[in-house]
Amino acid sequence: MAAAPRDEPFEAHVVSSSLVHTGRVWDVRSDTVRYGDAEFVREYVDHPGAAAVVAIDDAQRVLLIQQYRHPIRHRDWEIPAGLLDVSGEAPMMTAQRELAEEADLVATSWQPLVSIFTTPGGNDEIVHLFLARGLSAAPEVHAREDEEADIRLEWVPLDQVVTGILDGSLRNGILSVGVLAAAEVLRREARG
Repeated sequence: MAAAPRDEPFEAHVVSSSLVHTGRVWDVRSDTVRYGDAEFVREYVDHPGAAAVVAIDDAQRVLLIQQYRHPIRHRDWEIPAGLLDVSGEAPMMTAQRELAEEADLVATSWQPLVSIFTTPGGNDEIVHLFLARGLSAAPEVHAREDEEADIRLEWVPLDQVVTGILDGSLRNGILSVGVLAAAEVLRREARG
């Protein structure tokens, strides 16, 4: 039997690399790459990475947050997430920090779900997703500003979120992968 498919790291020869734009959150780079006999230029977003949290309460409800996202001109539903922008902070610690900052919650149980490349043709972002359970109020409430100033929080039954993903009414990629992975983890736990 053939081995299951698996992404594999590969270092193509980068002939040159230049910074096209320095941003507040991420940069844009232009690399000239030699791959086999070809040489080509690729521009991409150089991203610090992120962590995200699928928080599920004892009633099997998922915490969703809604906030404005300017590039898509929507207030989309998401899960708590944030950049890996604190030096030395592990992805799980980022997830814990973001759950407290965006939802004023802490969790007693943390489980890695999956790590995904969000848009491998256009950026190098990797998002590490975690399942959080055993939820309670954080010891302090965080001030929110910019897009986070009017975050809306909703607890939605897990099966309703899965249905929303599948029918296209919830289109956030990180939410979709995280919730579907969490639903599968819970299904496997129930099977024993």
